[in-house]
Amino acid sequence: MSTGRGRGTGGTVGTPSTVRKSVNVLLCLAAVVAIGWCGRDLWQMVDGRRQIDAACAGLVPAGRVLSLSPAGGALTHRSSEEGTIDLDDGLPQDCEVFSTEAGEAYGTRTGERWFFTGAVGVLPADGPRVADHPMEVLLDPHGGPTHPYQPLGGGITGIVTDSGVVVELPCAGGEADGRPVTALWARAELMVTKPPFSENGQLTDHDRDVLAETAVTTANNLAGRLGCADRLPDPPEDVPALPEGPVPASRAEGTCAWYREAGFARSSRFPDQVLQSRTDDRLWDERCVLVLGPERAAGLYHAEVEDHSHLTRPTMPGQWFVSLHTYSGERAKNVLLTSAHGDETPEPAEPGEAGRSSEDPVWWASSVCAGQPQIHTMTLAHGYDKVISSEIEKAFRAYVTDVTERRHCTDVVLPKPSDFPFRPA
Repeated sequence: MSTGRGRGTGGTVGTPSTVRKSVNVLLCLAAVVAIGWCGRDLWQMVDGRRQIDAACAGLVPAGRVLSLSPAGGALTHRSSEEGTIDLDDGLPQDCEVFSTEAGEAYGTRTGERWFFTGAVGVLPADGPRVADHPMEVLLDPHGGPTHPYQPLGGGITGIVTDSGVVVELPCAGGEADGRPVTALWARAELMVTKPPFSENGQLTDHDRDVLAETAVTTANNLAGRLGCADRLPDPPEDVPALPEGPVPASRAEGTCAWYREAGFARSSRFPDQVLQSRTDDRLWDERCVLVLGPERAAGLYHAEVEDHSHLTRPTMPGQWFVSLHTYSGERAKNVLLTSAHGDETPEPAEPGEAGRSSEDPVWWASSVCAGQPQIHTMTLAHGYDKVISSEIEKAFRAYVTDVTERRHCTDVVLPKPSDFPFRPA
């Protein structure tokens, strides 16, 4: 009786030993391929860490950056001085990291794309803060939702933006460039915030959490380099997405709650929508924006155009607005109402004083909160300032009163009634 033959018409089959050899060969080949792939992935991961450390002076946690959605493939960093951190060259500085995965997703010519920025700096800073310009674009110009920045929370002085997270840390005993430091800041930002690396127009939940961890770790690492005594705690888990805005004034809360409570929006001359955030009295820049919706803006324009020559018709979402800011601490010591253009001299908003710009419809008040100066600014949009500036004084006073009472401020100084309405010098 013969063995080793098939029983069908397909001919003979191998012996069991032959089959086992074939399977073993296939397994070995698969293992070799897998080792090759694993080796390539391992090499890319090791090289990616090297690239991030080289770009960011070892301050930014490379492992967290590698876990961001666009961090796949090969990584490179900008090799020029700009875009590479060197603490010996002073602060602020940033580092810029590129990936081939981001490049493939966006079809770039070079095959790679800038996807991550880590930035660090200290206070007091040399650069000023400039109040919003009267022609600022504060809402999505295409009519889509705008996502106002929100405080990070969790006992951390920080802001979550539509592309990343910025945190601040007091720096008792620290020095940078041979000078004392009062505080430091760190920013972790994703530079590709469109599909496929976003969800519903925002950062993914995963990337938002990773950027919060990255910013906090970067700040703590910088604190160690500068000799700061304090460190930030771990950031909150599951950092929430930014809310959509603007919302009707009847739903104003947080930084704009005062506007709803005072009932200003019942007048057709005042904004009927708000762009708001949660309150956090530690933030260096807290904002409330009041905007006229398209129907209210058009109605007010038609009612006023005959009395105001050269009145510009509002055609973009939120083109007519009132933007209110409160700047705190070190940043309040260097606030400008306008930026320098040509031979113009920037106008400062001095702590302990109040007034208005001579060039633009921008006003400021000041106060002292927890021993730190505060500057409160109000900017009116061009066009809207011509029809509302004589009435907006009471809204600015209500805003400053709300902020200063909430923050337990003293020494409040408000603009004089003669500073309203706005008349350029």
